[in-house]
Amino acid sequence: MYNTKKAKWAVFFGLSPILLIYVVMAVVPIIISFYYSFYDWNGLTDRKFIGLENYIEIFTDSNFWNSFKNNIIIILAGLLVTIPLGFCTALALNKALKGIKFYRMAFFLPVVISAAIISLVWGFVFNVEHGLINSFLEMIGLDGLTRNWLGNPNIAIYSVSVTYIWSNFGLYMVIFLAAIQTVPKEIIEAALIDGANGWVRLWKVIIPSIKETMVVAIIFSISSSFRAFDLLFVLTGGGPSKSTEIMTLYMYENTFQFMRFGYGSAISVVILVISFIVISIVQFSANTDRKKKLKH
Repeated sequence: MYNTKKAKWAVFFGLSPILLIYVVMAVVPIIISFYYSFYDWNGLTDRKFIGLENYIEIFTDSNFWNSFKNNIIIILAGLLVTIPLGFCTALALNKALKGIKFYRMAFFLPVVISAAIISLVWGFVFNVEHGLINSFLEMIGLDGLTRNWLGNPNIAIYSVSVTYIWSNFGLYMVIFLAAIQTVPKEIIEAALIDGANGWVRLWKVIIPSIKETMVVAIIFSISSSFRAFDLLFVLTGGGPSKSTEIMTLYMYENTFQFMRFGYGSAISVVILVISFIVISIVQFSANTDRKKKLKH
């Protein structure tokens, strides 16, 4: 007879190493950050309990809200450009053509390249004097359009957004490609028999069939935008004049440059809460939409 109790214990012991690693690497740091967020501490002298003062300072800190605004721009770049671009690329590469595997690999390649290398490459692309963009504009006689792409505070955040999009859209291409290939061919063939053209098949068959994947992609895109630290740290360091500084960079600056461990911990807690709220709203909206469809 199958022993359910033993099976449950087997599953528990099998998962326990992963759970332990997760607790040590994720849960414990969150608890420690939450604890230190109530203190004023520079890492050397004695800690001083200050209650909610760090959180009050955050909500009156113009630099924090500037980093929040920059994070919103990165999030929108992911939602409005990276995901649609990944989806369109997946549709284009969902073909049985010669050399298609090469193109899939080429588009996915930026995902596996380290952020440091990507930042160095795009730093050269955006270089004022010898960068590819300005050199190309000068070559075709559009010298007036050349810019200091990373040195101008008014456009720097949009320049780094281009780098962020390029380094991430290949991941969504793979995600959507895998989802599209799971759509039953019978449904697509039935739509063809009914005379549905490409646009109708896309909107009435393919997109509804992969909506769950789209929700996952949206959630992943939002969460990854909060983790764009390494890319921006190497590319601009948050400059010029904090114009590309996102919340994680601002947290790093306060914690390790200004030695304000309590304030940095409070910022990390706020980032966690904001990301949790945003992702929960997306998940709730998706679940509500799913329940409405089930009722109909």
